[in-house]
Parts: sequence; structure tokens; C-alpha cells
Amino acid sequence: MQRVQVFRFLSAGLLTIAVLASARADDWRAHEVRQLTGKANFARFPAKLQIVTERWNRVAAVPYIVYMPEKDRLLMLVGCDYPHHAEVLFSDDRGARWSDPKPAIFGKDGQPLSALGTGLCYLGGGNLMFYAGARWFSHDYGQTWNTSVALAPTPDGKPWAIWDPPLVERTGKGVRLLETGYQQSGHKNSQAFLRSSADGGATWSPAAKIPQWKGVNEVALLRAANGWLVAACRTIIPVRLQGQTIDHLEGLGVSISTDDGRTWSDVRKLYDWGRHHPSLVLLPGGDIVMTYVVRKGYLDTPDGFPQFGIEAVVSRDQGQTWDLDHRYLLHTWVGNRKGSNRSAPGPQAWWASSQATSTVLLPDGNLLTAFGTGYRSQPDAQGRASPRDVGLIQWRLHEKAVGGERQIQDAAPESDLRNRLDPSTGAPFVPLNSKP
Repeated sequence: MQRVQVFRFLSAGLLTIAVLASARADDWRAHEVRQLTGKANFARFPAKLQIVTERWNRVAAVPYIVYMPEKDRLLMLVGCDYPHHAEVLFSDDRGARWSDPKPAIFGKDGQPLSALGTGLCYLGGGNLMFYAGARWFSHDYGQTWNTSVALAPTPDGKPWAIWDPPLVERTGKGVRLLETGYQQSGHKNSQAFLRSSADGGATWSPAAKIPQWKGVNEVALLRAANGWLVAACRTIIPVRLQGQTIDHLEGLGVSISTDDGRTWSDVRKLYDWGRHHPSLVLLPGGDIVMTYVVRKGYLDTPDGFPQFGIEAVVSRDQGQTWDLDHRYLLHTWVGNRKGSNRSAPGPQAWWASSQATSTVLLPDGNLLTAFGTGYRSQPDAQGRASPRDVGLIQWRLHEKAVGGERQIQDAAPESDLRNRLDPSTGAPFVPLNSKP
């Protein structure tokens, strides 16, 4: 069987036109977002897609995106090359076209500082912050990053690891930040923490160990419309699967605080394994959108290639429940090396997967979701995956109701019905067993 070719819009002819055109309107390509309906089909509606980094032909991974309303400008942070260093790029037309990337931070030798940038956030008034070994600040809408503040360790003196942006809240006294961090040992032990800053990130409160976040590492925060704090948590590999060490087997759950972070609920799992790297957005009506990566859980193609994707789910009750039966498949693609999503992957089969999602809401109501993908990665001279790419999807929630099904939502978090999906059909998956 001939392999299904992904990203058909990036054919040689179209790519040549895109490169040579001196006055192209934008880099968007027609796309289709699909929504599960609980039946053997999808609801389908138009969207736009582009691979922002396609012409770079470099390693570009782990994107973060923010919108700066004062300038109607987007800024994206990506990790480039090996070893990774942080680069930034800008769009003044809401994501259609982007500036050339440029290194953000530099060492004493004047060379780009080797460190992966994570947790980009916009503080307002042209001020931004991200993490790369320290907190780095820009005061000119991301053009320069000349101020840094050291990262304090966890309460027991271990390094404070950060992946997700802090929650940014503007108060009458300034900018308040709530930041999550974690420490992790292998794939079996992890603990997440919480601390705050009342002065825009210059100084921080002592970190609090959240007992309910034992077995959690990355945590994305959002303030719900009713004032609750919603935490989307990446969970460690389930005990029954810990013989498989690839971190793609980690899962995704939600923890809620109704008292401004003093106490938290237990983590309620959405997916036991294979889906994580969440990003949260609050919509004007109070609904919460969560995007995340699918690194395991899609069925292999009939000819044995793993499949990967980006999904989204919606909560209409302040994060308490999520409509898994009608989740959105924002984009799916086929890997370029055979491996199995039902056991440990084949050599390098995981290279095609995603490493992040970052979603923002624009004033026109469109959602922009940035994601990393290695769909065209090959071994470089040192045997490392290259190139890697950053994609961008412009989309909206489907306005029409597609049904009241709850069979996936009501299934056990570890069940096949909850965790497995054939992305080509969208039909409810018939359980096989409890192992991926």
C-alpha cells in the first residue's frame, strides 16, 4: 500500500511558488478541523494551517506564542538548532506572515546562549518574560532581552524546572504571577510546586509543595470565569506501563482550586497516557479550551507507521468536566519511520511527534495554536533528528451542537475507549486491552 502523504499542500510546486513569490498574500493553506460526533464520522469545518519554519530547514522546536494587543502583534519563541538556543519571531498580521527568526539571549562571548527557552508570557506594556536557565525579561515588546533574574530552587534545594507560562494577572498594584515548577527523577517520581510574584517576576514567594500534584510535572494554569484556578497537569507514566521509559506515555489530568491556590483537588485524569503538553484559553462566554499533543494513542496506519496529532477539548463548567466525546482533531500526521503505538516504538519512530502546544485567542475570535512537529525529521551527521518544525493552525470552535454522547467521558481514564482513537474514522474505538 502506498503511504498516505501528509502535508500535500507542501508539494514541490507550491513550495517553489511560496519561496519565489515576492508579494505573496500570506503563508496560510486551506485546512480542515474535524470534531468527533460520537458516530462513525466527523463534523468538519474550515481552518488554516501553515508550517512556519518550512523554509528554514533547521531544527525549530517547542514553540510558545503570545499576543500583544497594544501593537496587534504576535511573538513566537522557539528552540533552534543543537544545542537548543532561544530565538524569537514576530507577526503583524495575526500569524499570516512572520519575520525572520533572531537569537534572543547571548552569553558573555556574544554568541547565542545555549539553553532551551520555555514558558513565554506577556506581562503587558511591552514587557515579556521567558525561562532559559534564568528568567529573561524584555521591556520593548521582545526586541531585546537584556535583563535576567536567577531561578530559586525547590524547597529542598533541587533545580526548579519550568515548562509552562505563569498565570499573569493585572491588579491595581501591578502584575501578579502564579508560577508552577517541578522536580522529577526518571519516569517514576515527580512533584509539582506553586509560587507567586507580586512585582512582575522580580521577587517570588516561597514555593509550596502541592500534595495533590505528586506524580505531576508540567502544570498549565488558568483563572476560570468564576474565579477558580484550573491546572492542566502532565502526569507520569502509569505504574502498569513503567517498564516502557519513553515519556510519550505520560498522561493528562486536571486539578482545581476554589480558594485561590491554597488547596487543590486531586488530579482527575482526562487521559491515562499518550496526551499532554496542554495550553489553556478562556473564551469570552466562560468556556475553557484546552489544546494538547497526541504522542501515543492513535492507531498505526495499515502499513505500520505511527500517527500523531494536536487535539482540543472544551469545558463549560469551570474545568470540572471536559467534552471528550466531541473533541477536536486540529491536525494529524503520519510518522516517517515505522514503529508501534501499542508498545515501545521502533528506532526513532517517535521523532515525528509533537513537543508542545501554545494557543492564544485573537480579538476577531480566532484561536491560534502553535505546535511542534518532526514529521520530516531525518538523522543529521550526529544522528540527531533534523529538521524539526513549528506549525500554526487558525481555527474556531464549532458553533453547532454535534450531540450529547458521553461514552468516552464516562469511560475509565485508563480504558482504551478513552485513550485510543483511529484518526481516519473518528468512530468510537472498540476496546482491545488496557496497554498501549
